[in-house]
Amino acid sequence: MGTEQEVLDAIASGGECDDAELAALFDRLEPVDTALLIGTWRGGGFERSSESARLLTRMRWYGKRFVDADHVEPLLCRDEQGAVFSFEEMGLATLREVVFRGKSSTAMVYDQLPVVDHFRRLTDDVLLCVMDKKGEPADFFFHLTRVQAPTP
Repeated sequence: MGTEQEVLDAIASGGECDDAELAALFDRLEPVDTALLIGTWRGGGFERSSESARLLTRMRWYGKRFVDADHVEPLLCRDEQGAVFSFEEMGLATLREVVFRGKSSTAMVYDQLPVVDHFRRLTDDVLLCVMDKKGEPADFFFHLTRVQAPTP
């Protein structure tokens, strides 16, 4: 079984993956463009012990909504009843073309946080992603899966 399939299996099962393996796979994958990102995506992390993972768990992070290049809702969360809402207190984001790890790609730039999310295509409906928190020693790897039906 190849690394790509192992990562897809981990996403499907809610399992964890090694950051070094994720970084190597990320570097091999194709960048994405803005058109691929448009829509709502359900997110998840590959580990649960970092501060980023704990924060997303506390927020009940659901995923991201890409309306267009100038309007991204980076923090879709669930309320106590399970309804999805856009947590805009931490700002919105835009999509910009950037070079990251040697490849030009569409990235999501937060408007109020020193964070840039980078995306690579595992399939048309599954992305491997890196949260690049400026000033932090380690990146946070996460995944996004396209939501086929409207968000409840």
